[in-house]
Amino acid sequence: MYNESYHGLTDLSNKSILITGAAGFIGSNIAEYLLKFGAKKVRVLDNLLTGFRENLEDFMSQPAFEFMEGDISKIEDCMRACEGMDVVCHQAALGSVPRSVKEPQLTTLHNVTGFVNMVHAANTNGIKRFVYASSSSVYGDEPNLPKREERIGTPLSPYAITKYSNELFAHNFGTLYGMEFIGFRYFNVFGPRQSPEGAYAAVIPLFIDACLNNKPVYINGDGGQTRDFTFVENVVQINVKAMFTQNPAALNQVYNVGCGGRYDLLQLFEGIRKAVGIDKKPIMREAREGDIRDSQADISKAERLLGYDPKFDFWVGLEMTVDYFRKLNG
Repeated sequence: MYNESYHGLTDLSNKSILITGAAGFIGSNIAEYLLKFGAKKVRVLDNLLTGFRENLEDFMSQPAFEFMEGDISKIEDCMRACEGMDVVCHQAALGSVPRSVKEPQLTTLHNVTGFVNMVHAANTNGIKRFVYASSSSVYGDEPNLPKREERIGTPLSPYAITKYSNELFAHNFGTLYGMEFIGFRYFNVFGPRQSPEGAYAAVIPLFIDACLNNKPVYINGDGGQTRDFTFVENVVQINVKAMFTQNPAALNQVYNVGCGGRYDLLQLFEGIRKAVGIDKKPIMREAREGDIRDSQADISKAERLLGYDPKFDFWVGLEMTVDYFRKLNG
């Protein structure tokens, strides 16, 4: 991937970037882009709680790459990671709505305390630009579609609350410390390196893994719930643009990151089933607590202020993701 550059005229050869959580699939894809286009230093901070060292294996031998095992809930690890960096790209979080319902304290520790620790460390080390991952879950019970940044409801899960708190802290810290924050409300990101393992795996890798390996496919609820599924390279694009934008109007803002489409889970399953080439039926079960029923992004703000231009629609990204998992399965 990454045959097209997204960083404009910025010379990456004198830029040192810290990516937190880059053993996860989004962060590792951002690291891949920055290394491919010649960043001076790409440092990764990850505790490997939900990320995987194998996501970084291809980079370990590159002189510009540095892996630092550490935890954002520990301020000393954050301070060490920020030394000598120019930009922070903060992707580290404890994801999953169901996990946050089950473990709200742990989710808050990583997503709120960890966020504040990283901002404090960045500010102490003189880093101004801080790009971070929020979530479309902050829209909560707001019923209107598509979702627009200025119009949110009440969050429906502890996870959503932690992500909204990040946005509030960023707004406050930008004013207090003169830092430059850009936050992203991700809409159901999928793609290569996303793990199908564990109790809280995302739906697309779960479905693909099940179809490739003749496992049962479970759909929570009636399958009519809709999502704006977003291929990971679109997410890499906007993170890179945000790290290096020179547009002052783009700073201290939060943006939707999606494709503007809307697909239900039955459509998703059917697309995966056909791409894999099998005849299979899903098993329906009860809906999950805290889940939003429908989701779709209005991406016009990101297009206008950051030049966001998603190159990969849902179906193209889905084919590429199925191909990736097929190769992993041999």
